[in-house]
Amino acid sequence: MRRNALLKLLEWKDSNRRKPLIIRGARQVGKSWLMKEEFAKKYYDDYIYISFDKELEAKKIFAETKDPKILLERISLYKNKPILSEKTLLIFDEIQDCPEAIGSLKYFNEEANEYHIVSAGSLLGTYLAKDTSFPVGKVNLLSLYPLTFDEFLEEVDEGMYKYYQSITSPEDYVEAFHDKMLEIFRKYLIVGGMPECVKSWVSNKNPQEVLEIQKELVRIYESDFLKHNNKISSGKILQVFRNIIPQLAKENNEKFVYSILRKGARGREYEDAIEWLITSGLSFKVNNITTPEYPLKTYEQQNIFKLFLLDVGLLKYMAGLDNSSILLDDAFNFKGQLMENYVLEQLAPQMDFTPNYYAMGKDFEIDFIIQKESAVVPLEVKAGLNKRASSFKRYIEKHNPKIAIRFSSNGYVKDGEITNIPLYLASKTMELLKLC
Repeated sequence: MRRNALLKLLEWKDSNRRKPLIIRGARQVGKSWLMKEEFAKKYYDDYIYISFDKELEAKKIFAETKDPKILLERISLYKNKPILSEKTLLIFDEIQDCPEAIGSLKYFNEEANEYHIVSAGSLLGTYLAKDTSFPVGKVNLLSLYPLTFDEFLEEVDEGMYKYYQSITSPEDYVEAFHDKMLEIFRKYLIVGGMPECVKSWVSNKNPQEVLEIQKELVRIYESDFLKHNNKISSGKILQVFRNIIPQLAKENNEKFVYSILRKGARGREYEDAIEWLITSGLSFKVNNITTPEYPLKTYEQQNIFKLFLLDVGLLKYMAGLDNSSILLDDAFNFKGQLMENYVLEQLAPQMDFTPNYYAMGKDFEIDFIIQKESAVVPLEVKAGLNKRASSFKRYIEKHNPKIAIRFSSNGYVKDGEITNIPLYLASKTMELLKLC
């Protein structure tokens, strides 16, 4: 399946600032497929693939030297293939299992940058967060997430995908296609964006099979808590992970509350576990801001935040939501949080930063706040057709933003100071904002 990140890989390939590339992302989001099937096979004469979790003997190649010339010769002999600069792509998968290979990237950049190297690893973010020998400034970084709605749409309905691509303004919106797009959008909420789930749905249209895959993915992630952390309590990581749903579902969901984890719990007891989930790519942390003014980061509160899950389909599974309630667009208590998680998941690949939110007490909250150049843009997420949002209107009256966006099941239309964007267009938010 085609991934939007391929375009970034092609830019990297032709860039005069190209360095060895590290792809970050949670397990099972499609890093290996992207590197081999979509990139190497289609855009290079040949490639050499090493997976350090399966090819344990390959670690020996990097054990005694960091000299790129010696390493290239050893890799060539090991794989019995020539390595040609700019024509052969070197792929180092699960690179976190070979710290020496990570260290070698610095020397490839400095002494042999004509050779193209792409690497990736499960839970690589947790390694990068703690390892001081990481080659800072000597590598390029790329984050990979689950499939966004537009990537899913291309797989399930090519005609609707072409329509989606054509939308650049409210004038391009066609009301006749709206219900069809909403129907596909609801299927995405059920299936989610994990590649194996999408592949299963496209091939078999079996919701029970998708559910089993989601269940297995959650088990894999939870087993990783025991395998891949060092000093951090695996029990605390598991506790926070399983508590994401109750935290989002609680009434007046202004922030993550530690006492819900355990009576009397304090932030310092769980901050490492939370950071582990974020750096592993399993969770998004959205911080509150004290003032919605440019630049937003100067008003960010690190200790007041919400946690969301990497994939809306997994969130649906972990919350125990029935497929029919989503497909039939029923009202249920967790619906608003499901939509917020979906929108955040669509925003993440479009930006170099995580959005913030803005809460001034339990009766005043803006779901997301982002920055477009020097403009501060409020984003409201509505689960259905209801346009009532007192906090959003109060915010607009007080701050008079140049741009205000509401995501809902309504059409793409400018409604006074607010531009309503259908939920299914959230994956092209930044593109649409350029034209506002």
